[in-house]
Amino acid sequence: MTEPTDPDEAVAALCAAVAAYDQEAARALLEAGADPDRVLPDGSTPLLRAVEGGSPAMATALLGHDARPRLPEAERGRLLDAAREWYEEGAQERLRRLTGAAGPADVAWVTDSEYATVPEITLGGRRVRAGHGAVLTDLEWAFRVLAPVAELVARGARSPRTEHVDRNAALYVLSSRVSAQTWGQAVAFRHDPDPLRRAFVVDVVRYRLWGWFETAHAGWYEKECNRILVEWEAEETDAGVLGGVLEALGEAEVPAREAIGLRRAGHPEPGVRRWVPGLFDWWPSEDATRVLSPEVRRALRVLCRDEDGGVRAAAAGVLAGEEPQEEDLALLPDLLRDPDPEVVLRTLRGLGSVTRGVPEVAELLVRCLDSDDQEVRLGAAHCLAVRDDPRTPEAYAKVGPLGPEYEGDYRADGLWRWKWRNMRDPEPDPDPS
Repeated sequence: MTEPTDPDEAVAALCAAVAAYDQEAARALLEAGADPDRVLPDGSTPLLRAVEGGSPAMATALLGHDARPRLPEAERGRLLDAAREWYEEGAQERLRRLTGAAGPADVAWVTDSEYATVPEITLGGRRVRAGHGAVLTDLEWAFRVLAPVAELVARGARSPRTEHVDRNAALYVLSSRVSAQTWGQAVAFRHDPDPLRRAFVVDVVRYRLWGWFETAHAGWYEKECNRILVEWEAEETDAGVLGGVLEALGEAEVPAREAIGLRRAGHPEPGVRRWVPGLFDWWPSEDATRVLSPEVRRALRVLCRDEDGGVRAAAAGVLAGEEPQEEDLALLPDLLRDPDPEVVLRTLRGLGSVTRGVPEVAELLVRCLDSDDQEVRLGAAHCLAVRDDPRTPEAYAKVGPLGPEYEGDYRADGLWRWKWRNMRDPEPDPDPS
């Protein structure tokens, strides 16, 4: 686009971009000098309009990195009040009051940023995004206003959708506040009677476990996360929340995870069982070799026959990544022709990590090359390549031309790597990086 040079034209174009939720155009105009704080004839500013528009991505773009010293205290207060009023009243209710429109609103979930979505509401000829909770949270953080932990938890847990912008913003701020007081108040909500709040706190623990936001006390927080998760697993009664706890335990280095997995393998809810295999998929140390105990192998075989496809897929991915025993070989044919395609793909991914294969497995992989699914054919060809099977060139020929979505896929250059290992005059590495 051609950026306007006149300040009035630039602000008018910026307001149009805000109204259209065109983040790319808004950023280009800001870089060209459009003023987000310019007072408009109605007394608003482009930044205030972005705040009221309910898109945290747009509001953050106009807020910039120096908002607190740039904006007078009164203007900061006006922005906070606007976001809070829209959030507390509700975007749809506020829009209905402003427009006087009757009848149902048109609500569609849209992507607001790379990792978050938000409801977009159209009513009475006006459109708004219902992300004011996230906008308020972002403004508070930018203006150094420490919202009560209970309020942040309430915002984050308001929607059950894990990708909701309000949830993401609350998680970010709680993870950025590294004090023991904030941590203690947040994790205390694992005892809250509302399962939505408990599910939100599972993610609070996971964010801290990942250690994205601080390093000074990483060791202490890791121990705290591990302790809390182990205690929580024993206490949790809601299947949905328990599944989240088990998922988090699958990312933690907790010696008790195998015992927990064996105990939960027979849980009546598939949403719990599908996280059990992940508890067995770990290495005690960086230089250790994973060895599945006989009890774990038996549990995985049972889960590979589960009525739920998600459970079968998770179990197959772990069990297939081990050197097969006789009982495993009896399972593989059924897993590789399972009616759920995810089971087949997870089985192939597991088999692709085993470099020493038995002939029975190689024959099963060759049969997969006749699949109508290119993803299955590619997975089978890659498994043959890592096993240095002489049929690898023919296997990749059956895969067929790969589309741009496979660019960077480690399986796509399996033939090249096979030729290199076997000194078959490979062409230049398709991905030298």
